[in-house]
Amino acid sequence: MSAQPVPIPPSFRAVKPSVETSSSTWDRLTTWASENKAVVYAIAGLAVVVTGAGAIYYFNDSSRSQVGAGKRPSKKERRKAKKEKDAAEKGILNGITSSRDDLELVAKIRVETPSKEHEAKVEPAPEDDLPEVDETTVNTLSEQERKDMAAKLKVAGNKAYGDKRYDDAIELYGKAILCKPDAVFYSNRAACYNAKSDWQKVIEDTTAAINLDSEYVKALNRRANAYEHLEMYSEALLDYTASCIIDSFRNESSAQSVERLLKKVAEKKAKVIMEGKQRKLPSATFITNYIQSFRPRPPPPGLEETADLDENTGKGQLQIAISTMLSKTGEGYEKAAAGFAKSLELGELGEYEAFAYNMRGTFRYLQGNNEEALEDLSQSILLDPAYTQSYIKRASMHLEQGDRDAATKDFESAEESNKDDPDIYYHRAQLHFILGEHSEAAKDYQKSIDLDKDFIFSHIQLGVTQYKMGSIASSMATFRRTIKNFDKVPDVYNYYGELLLDQQKYEEAIEKFDTAIEKEKQTKPTTMNVLPLINKALALFQWKQDFPEAEKLCAKALIIDPECDIAVATMAQLLLQQGKITEALNYFERAAELSRTEGEVVSALSYAEATRTQLEVQQKYPALASRLAGAGVPTGPLI
Repeated sequence: MSAQPVPIPPSFRAVKPSVETSSSTWDRLTTWASENKAVVYAIAGLAVVVTGAGAIYYFNDSSRSQVGAGKRPSKKERRKAKKEKDAAEKGILNGITSSRDDLELVAKIRVETPSKEHEAKVEPAPEDDLPEVDETTVNTLSEQERKDMAAKLKVAGNKAYGDKRYDDAIELYGKAILCKPDAVFYSNRAACYNAKSDWQKVIEDTTAAINLDSEYVKALNRRANAYEHLEMYSEALLDYTASCIIDSFRNESSAQSVERLLKKVAEKKAKVIMEGKQRKLPSATFITNYIQSFRPRPPPPGLEETADLDENTGKGQLQIAISTMLSKTGEGYEKAAAGFAKSLELGELGEYEAFAYNMRGTFRYLQGNNEEALEDLSQSILLDPAYTQSYIKRASMHLEQGDRDAATKDFESAEESNKDDPDIYYHRAQLHFILGEHSEAAKDYQKSIDLDKDFIFSHIQLGVTQYKMGSIASSMATFRRTIKNFDKVPDVYNYYGELLLDQQKYEEAIEKFDTAIEKEKQTKPTTMNVLPLINKALALFQWKQDFPEAEKLCAKALIIDPECDIAVATMAQLLLQQGKITEALNYFERAAELSRTEGEVVSALSYAEATRTQLEVQQKYPALASRLAGAGVPTGPLI
């Protein structure tokens, strides 16, 4: 999930009791996906039918997975099968597989009718009575003698393993392999190496087992575990994913392992990306949303556009920076960031110095330079202890870093400095909202409104909070009232549409998004906020699965704001849902590039790695891919 600055009005669905917040559309995209899936990362293992009520998943079962197919086993056979199942489960818990059939039983995939051969019990022979077996002597045995000897050696190996005599068990399984190379023998020997934490040997033996039986779930899981211990996370993820597909995602442990490994792979890659990442401003949409979360104020007296100031002075650079911000374009924000930085380099700012530090700190924060941003905001407060906006911005940064106490202290200091500043209560309400303290949030939003009824986001967020509290009627009334009082402001229609979309009132929601889009065009055609376009795309996808129109809307959003990570992520999801996996992967990777913080990068990379693994599974295990395709299962599910 994409972590973004606290002040952006968050979604009613998105914000959880967490120190990280997100822009509304990104969160609704990822939250909707996570709330409507059977397994967190069901990569290529299931068919997806999206309906108005969400997603319905159909598991793909091979002929081997038909439970209870054919003639009903006799009472004796069922009793024997239960004993075998219990024994197999015990063996699995101890890390040993008695036979390939045991895996099927434990996974509850199929209960086989025991054959006569299966009923023939191999009694464990004393290890001293076992004949010597080596590469020379094994050639003197007949095929049946090798088979019988292998079975005895396996049983002896199982006993040695149960007694924790791992070296003896390794030797016995090795001799069994000489007699009859078998996937189970390799896997069981791998269990011994696993107990000894010899991960490389585990990988060697499980690989041999998988080469003999490409759908050997136990061996895949065991090798994945070894890969994970060696921090070979991508390889572990691939094996766990293949295991999940073979098991039709019935094994919860394996499914959880996929989720865990996706996060590990993403975190490992995110650290590398962040170390070499060039600090840059996020999209114009992001910056505009952040800036407009503070009440608009005129430039400090003396820095107006009409003031005659030399651009080669610190004050002149401040004037230029303020002016270029008004364009609300990526280029304008870049120039503004440079201007605020230049103003402090030139110096001699006098009474404007605190303002300059505040603004340079703001843009450093937006660039992801949190430490430098905190220093600037602290310097601004030192120069002007009554500058409440610097306290508020610093509090937001503390909250994003998980330091609630520091954030609370900054809000208290701001209130002591100027208790009548409505921005204090709006942003403190955001803190409560993010932490799930909705009642406290509603109080602060209302106080913000009482102090300044003309700031639309206080009204919007009050309505959102009421919705989260379950007061649907109050929330709807708040939005209707807000639309009446702010009928020309696009944002109120956009957020009202989100509430309607959450209630699956698709036609009404799309109508509100269309209104927001039209009003954006009327007020700022070249710099419009693209969120209503993306919201409409999601509504069309959820309602009618209208992929072509949804893609057009996302493409339009990206033309207007090429750096908008939410539009990129939405496009990736739409492509993935249609099975356009390679294209989707490119968009997920682009989303990671656009991400501002490490948390955002991890979120984007998690999707990218899930998509990449899907491609690798299809390439490495073509039988699985073809089997799924043959059953009519799309290979590009919504993850």
